Amino acid sequence: MTQPPPIHATCVSLSGHAVLIKGASGSGKSDLALRLIDRGAILISDDYTLITRRGDRVFASAPATIVGKLEVRGLGIITMPCADEAAIALHVCLDDTVERFPLSRKTKMIEGIDVASVCIAAHEASAPIKVEMALKQVLETL
Repeated sequence: MTQPPPIHATCVSLSGHAVLIKGASGSGKSDLALRLIDRGAILISDDYTLITRRGDRVFASAPATIVGKLEVRGLGIITMPCADEAAIALHVCLDDTVERFPLSRKTKMIEGIDVASVCIAAHEASAPIKVEMALKQVLETL
Protein backbone atom coordinates (compact mmCIF):
# COMPACT_ATOMS: atom_id res chain seq x y z
CA MET A 1 0.00 0.00 0.00
CA THR A 2 1.43 3.39 -0.93
CA GLN A 3 1.49 6.37 1.43
CA PRO A 4 -1.05 9.06 0.50
CA PRO A 5 0.49 12.41 -0.43
CA PRO A 6 1.11 14.87 2.40
CA ILE A 7 -1.56 17.43 3.25
CA HIS A 8 -0.91 21.16 3.51
CA ALA A 9 -0.80 21.47 7.32
CA THR A 10 1.57 22.04 10.21
CA CYS A 11 1.54 19.73 13.22
CA VAL A 12 2.88 19.81 16.77
CA SER A 13 2.73 17.39 19.65
CA LEU A 14 1.26 18.64 22.94
CA SER A 15 1.69 16.18 25.79
CA GLY A 16 2.04 13.38 23.24
CA HIS A 17 -1.11 14.30 21.27
CA ALA A 18 -0.90 15.70 17.75
CA VAL A 19 -2.51 19.04 16.97
CA LEU A 20 -2.98 19.44 13.21
CA ILE A 21 -3.02 23.11 12.14
CA LYS A 22 -4.62 23.88 8.77
CA GLY A 23 -5.11 27.17 7.00
CA ALA A 24 -4.42 29.04 3.80
CA SER A 25 -0.87 29.92 2.84
CA GLY A 26 0.26 32.83 5.02
CA SER A 27 -2.52 32.27 7.59
CA GLY A 28 -0.08 31.70 10.46
CA LYS A 29 0.35 27.92 10.69
CA SER A 30 4.10 28.02 11.28
CA ASP A 31 3.86 31.08 13.53
CA LEU A 32 1.24 29.44 15.75
CA ALA A 33 3.34 26.26 15.85
CA LEU A 34 6.38 28.32 16.91
CA ARG A 35 4.41 29.93 19.74
CA LEU A 36 3.12 26.51 20.86
CA ILE A 37 6.69 25.16 20.76
CA ASP A 38 7.77 28.09 22.93
CA ARG A 39 5.11 26.91 25.43
CA GLY A 40 6.37 23.29 25.45
CA ALA A 41 4.98 21.64 22.30
CA ILE A 42 7.26 19.62 20.02
CA LEU A 43 7.33 20.02 16.25
CA ILE A 44 6.06 17.11 14.19
CA SER A 45 5.96 18.74 10.76
CA ASP A 46 5.76 22.17 9.17
CA ASP A 47 3.72 23.04 6.11
CA TYR A 48 3.28 19.44 4.91
CA THR A 49 2.13 16.54 7.06
CA LEU A 50 1.76 12.85 6.31
CA ILE A 51 -1.45 11.32 7.63
CA THR A 52 -1.66 7.58 8.31
CA ARG A 53 -4.70 5.70 9.59
CA ARG A 54 -4.11 2.76 11.90
CA GLY A 55 -7.25 1.19 13.27
CA ASP A 56 -9.51 3.87 14.72
CA ARG A 57 -6.78 6.53 15.00
CA VAL A 58 -4.96 8.79 12.58
CA PHE A 59 -1.30 9.66 13.01
CA ALA A 60 0.69 12.65 11.82
CA SER A 61 4.35 12.60 10.78
CA ALA A 62 6.72 14.66 8.64
CA PRO A 63 7.87 13.83 5.13
CA ALA A 64 11.53 12.73 5.29
CA THR A 65 12.68 15.85 3.43
CA ILE A 66 11.44 18.27 6.12
CA VAL A 67 11.92 16.38 9.39
CA GLY A 68 12.93 18.82 12.13
CA LYS A 69 12.55 21.91 9.92
CA LEU A 70 10.32 24.92 10.69
CA GLU A 71 9.97 28.04 8.56
CA VAL A 72 10.35 31.11 10.76
CA ARG A 73 9.33 34.13 8.72
CA GLY A 74 12.16 36.63 8.61
CA LEU A 75 14.75 34.05 9.70
CA GLY A 76 14.32 31.24 7.18
CA ILE A 77 14.28 27.49 7.76
CA ILE A 78 15.31 26.59 11.31
CA THR A 79 16.31 23.10 12.50
CA MET A 80 14.77 22.04 15.80
CA PRO A 81 13.96 18.96 17.87
CA CYS A 82 10.93 17.06 16.64
CA ALA A 83 8.66 14.12 17.40
CA ASP A 84 8.49 11.25 14.90
CA GLU A 85 4.70 10.98 15.00
CA ALA A 86 1.65 11.26 17.24
CA ALA A 87 -2.04 10.39 17.07
CA ILE A 88 -4.10 13.39 15.99
CA ALA A 89 -6.35 14.56 18.84
CA LEU A 90 -7.27 18.04 17.56
CA HIS A 91 -7.73 19.71 14.19
CA VAL A 92 -7.23 23.49 14.27
CA CYS A 93 -8.69 25.53 11.42
CA LEU A 94 -7.11 28.97 11.09
CA ASP A 95 -9.59 31.69 10.22
CA ASP A 96 -9.86 35.37 11.06
CA THR A 97 -13.63 34.99 11.46
CA VAL A 98 -14.31 32.82 14.49
CA GLU A 99 -17.69 32.04 16.09
CA ARG A 100 -17.95 33.79 19.42
CA PHE A 101 -20.10 31.08 21.03
CA PRO A 102 -20.03 27.84 19.01
CA LEU A 103 -23.34 26.04 19.56
CA SER A 104 -21.85 22.58 19.34
CA ARG A 105 -18.55 20.76 19.24
CA LYS A 106 -17.22 20.43 15.75
CA THR A 107 -15.34 17.57 14.15
CA LYS A 108 -13.29 17.14 11.00
CA MET A 109 -13.22 13.86 9.08
CA ILE A 110 -9.59 12.81 8.57
CA GLU A 111 -8.95 9.51 6.78
CA GLY A 112 -12.45 8.36 7.76
CA ILE A 113 -12.04 9.24 11.47
CA ASP A 114 -13.87 12.10 13.20
CA VAL A 115 -11.35 14.35 14.96
CA ALA A 116 -12.32 17.24 17.27
CA SER A 117 -11.98 20.57 15.47
CA VAL A 118 -11.82 24.23 16.48
CA CYS A 119 -11.40 27.49 14.57
CA ILE A 120 -8.80 29.89 15.90
CA ALA A 121 -7.60 33.31 14.74
CA ALA A 122 -3.89 32.46 14.55
CA HIS A 123 -2.50 35.96 14.99
CA GLU A 124 -4.32 36.72 18.26
CA ALA A 125 -1.95 36.75 21.23
CA SER A 126 -4.15 34.18 22.98
CA ALA A 127 -4.15 31.68 20.07
CA PRO A 128 -1.67 29.19 21.60
CA ILE A 129 -3.52 29.27 24.91
CA LYS A 130 -6.82 28.62 23.11
CA VAL A 131 -5.29 25.63 21.33
CA GLU A 132 -4.07 24.22 24.66
CA MET A 133 -7.51 24.78 26.23
CA ALA A 134 -9.27 23.12 23.28
CA LEU A 135 -6.98 20.08 23.52
CA LYS A 136 -7.60 19.87 27.26
CA GLN A 137 -11.37 19.84 26.62
CA VAL A 138 -10.97 17.08 24.04
CA LEU A 139 -8.84 14.94 26.35
CA GLU A 140 -11.34 15.35 29.21
CA THR A 141 -14.04 13.80 27.03
CA LEU A 142 -11.99 10.71 26.15
